[in-house]
Amino acid sequence: MTPKQVVLETLKGARPGRCPVALMAGGAWSARHIGSTLKDAAKTPETMSAMLSGVADTIKSDIVYVGSGYTSIHAASVCGIEPVWRDVGALDISDRVIKSGDDFAKLDPSMVDRHPLTNIIKEAYKLTRARIGDEYLVTITAWGPFTNGARMIGEETLIKGIYKNPNYIEGVIDFATDMLIHLFEPLVDRGGVEMILLGDPTASGDLISSKQFERFALPYLQRFTRWARSKNVMTMIHICGDTTDRLDLFPQTGAECISLDHKVNMRKAKEALKGAICFAGNLNPVEALMNGSIEDVERESRRLLETMGDDGGFILMPGCDIPPSVPLDNIKKMMEVGHAWKY
Repeated sequence: MTPKQVVLETLKGARPGRCPVALMAGGAWSARHIGSTLKDAAKTPETMSAMLSGVADTIKSDIVYVGSGYTSIHAASVCGIEPVWRDVGALDISDRVIKSGDDFAKLDPSMVDRHPLTNIIKEAYKLTRARIGDEYLVTITAWGPFTNGARMIGEETLIKGIYKNPNYIEGVIDFATDMLIHLFEPLVDRGGVEMILLGDPTASGDLISSKQFERFALPYLQRFTRWARSKNVMTMIHICGDTTDRLDLFPQTGAECISLDHKVNMRKAKEALKGAICFAGNLNPVEALMNGSIEDVERESRRLLETMGDDGGFILMPGCDIPPSVPLDNIKKMMEVGHAWKY
């Protein structure tokens, strides 16, 4: 089996010959690894694709994520503002132009296409898939609905609005869902998109309660995954923080895979999710991968795999996007352990 086939079989609930293993996102790390920045890597679709394809050949991650590190561009594009580029790390937004419901009413989901970077990412996806898509599962990524809503109006405004103006916040998140569908629909309709990654870090267990997640995040993830499934596209969702108290809600998202933060108790995750949804995680990206030795990475990777057993339905991954300074040898060791873990 190719790495891609191993992942696809796992996502479908089958038990391939080995455990899949992959990075979680990794865009900022990839740019630093090639001695570049995310800004320089995004000059053209070719430069972005060359970075991703080259890194894939080096680290052998079963999944490749196009658009990682650039996910705030979609909210920036809709709001008509330029992103903030960093020498190291992901693209950001410095200002929010959406100050009121009147401002928000002027937006249209199609505005997501007006920044050139949005289309550079889509073209880079097509190039990368043509280059390495037979070997690896090439995905495209964006922030999830809740996080995109926060990016548009500001995280503090959104969290306060949950209490003070919940109907307005629901409208913002619903719009963000429309924006995501508009963003991906042309690419999906041309064929070839097998999986989309939605990172929803603002829906973190460290920021909102389980009940708030159920009202303000879950319905919009469900709407997106219903659309994706109608197009025969799978969805992976990553949510940061300790989400142990809402594990039972994750199969209800409609996603094929949920990626878990390193704070989540994986024994409890196994009890709650095994057989209901594929799940991934959750090697500590800082303590193990950035600060740990090769031996630490090997030990922690094996510990996770031993906890999960040999039933399938699990992907070995970091518990979040990795810092740009993670040593290459540590990543290679995680991949090596996963590739060697036979069922």
